[in-house]
Amino acid sequence: MKRLFLLLLVSVFIISGCAFDFNIKPENDYNSIYATDVNGTLVPFHENVSESRLDAKQYFFDENGRAGYNNPDIDLLHGIDVSVFQGDVDWEAVKSDGIDFVMLRIGFRGYGSKGIIQLDNKFDENYTDAVAAGLKVGVYFYSQALTGEEAIEEAAFVVSALENRSLDFPVVFDWEYVDNAEARTKDMTSEQITQCAISFCKTIKDNGYLPMIYFNREIGYFEYNLALVDEFDFWLAEYSSYPTFIYEYTMWQYTDSGTVNGIDGRVDLNVSLVDYSQFYDAYG
Repeated sequence: MKRLFLLLLVSVFIISGCAFDFNIKPENDYNSIYATDVNGTLVPFHENVSESRLDAKQYFFDENGRAGYNNPDIDLLHGIDVSVFQGDVDWEAVKSDGIDFVMLRIGFRGYGSKGIIQLDNKFDENYTDAVAAGLKVGVYFYSQALTGEEAIEEAAFVVSALENRSLDFPVVFDWEYVDNAEARTKDMTSEQITQCAISFCKTIKDNGYLPMIYFNREIGYFEYNLALVDEFDFWLAEYSSYPTFIYEYTMWQYTDSGTVNGIDGRVDLNVSLVDYSQFYDAYG
């Protein structure tokens, strides 16, 4: 998928040299190889991971706070992500407000030691009504898996909960830092997190859906071994004027305080560089 995405975009980008410079940290920092991002900040360098080919500073925001990109060949799709916390949603109003796709939380694993997997209470309703309104739909699962086996269990839950329903956008593995003393994932290592993502994504792919991994800038750089998950597409969360993440991503969550007609309160806003429905049409 990621290689195919590169082929789709290479014709619309003018690439002048490498996207970032290499720097060697001092010996007291274990001679780690670092790179500089668009702002000149040192960030970890992951060998053999696809670089972003976007000029991040070409992003802009319109009068409604929606992201755009200054290149007529880049046709961004606008999206939101929604769970039970958004309450009742008027999906027709959402669609009329210029939203193209929605990522629905399909379920989650609890924080406690038992780690019980649960369906999002609004998923079935949200899926049915969003599809009826003409929105493209993907899903994400909020993981608290500790092992590859538990991640496979989570993926199997997602596949079962979908009940053979069609999707237009990916199925996403969502692992985040949890500020909770009871969080079962608080002592996880990078190796464990990476293995959980791989196990989840491979299970999703084996069941005919497109897998994706969600992370913020810090988790992407410091928790994942990106070289081992580079075959999967990345959904980046970075709340700033433009993304500074130096590696290739296909979706960008740029705020958690957006407003959209049909939703009371704030909602996450996203853009996608890829219309994933085309891949489902071709390969699904």
